[in-house]
Amino acid sequence: MSVISKNIASFIGLRFLGLCTIVVLAFILLVLVDIIWKGAGTLSWDFIFSVPRKGMTEGGIYPALVGTTMVTVITAIFSIPVGVATAVYLNEYASDNMFTKILRASIRNLAGVPSIIYGLFGVALFVEALRLGNSVVSSGLTLGLMTLPYIITATEEALRSVPHSHREGALALGATKWEAIKTIILPSAIAGITTGAILGVSRAAGETAPILFTGVTFYLRFPPDTLDSEFMALPYHLYILSTQHHAIEQVRPLAYGTALVLILLIVVLNIIAFIIRNKYAKELVK
Repeated sequence: MSVISKNIASFIGLRFLGLCTIVVLAFILLVLVDIIWKGAGTLSWDFIFSVPRKGMTEGGIYPALVGTTMVTVITAIFSIPVGVATAVYLNEYASDNMFTKILRASIRNLAGVPSIIYGLFGVALFVEALRLGNSVVSSGLTLGLMTLPYIITATEEALRSVPHSHREGALALGATKWEAIKTIILPSAIAGITTGAILGVSRAAGETAPILFTGVTFYLRFPPDTLDSEFMALPYHLYILSTQHHAIEQVRPLAYGTALVLILLIVVLNIIAFIIRNKYAKELVK
């Protein structure tokens, strides 16, 4: 292939990639603009901090917001430490044999399992076997299981991106393997780890199927006050308002407002991830 042909192919390929990016961004912006345009008018302190009233045709989303926050926190507390620890073991300690390869393949396959399967498994394990009942903690642990494959995979990729020379240098200076991992490797990989963890937890925060069987309920007057209580959640509340309510047209503004709050919650999670990445990046530079 001549130089001119290579330049033409490179030009076409670059323009095609740019076009694909523009198309994706256009669809994302279209959805966001529609939700913001139709939901911003509903947002108010009363909408956020009041309970649904009159058959959920009035009032706000406070019980659902608190329920979603509690479940998301439990999901993060359970999945992030376990997922990161598993990835550290697989990448830094486990032998590169057939068993490890099968284990990695199984973890990646679990990421593609439909979320409703995790919901049924959560019923069998947490609700029935461990007798946690339909509750916040059962839903949080179920979502944590669903999130684990994402966190493990993302953490492993982040650990692999750390040059092997970093490990050798730390060991040469007399550090133990764990000291090298704790002080050199994990801080160097924190950006990728945080990104994977937040993406996984963000996805869990918007899931409906897993919590449908493990604790979420149609309507509550008050937010859950204990971890063994049933709860309302923003995704399920949005589903009810959008598809199952007896007055769908009447509550449509409330549905758009709920969707906007859910998006803002995910944006906040990503801002936290951005702050953590920047903090550790600055410390590494120092």
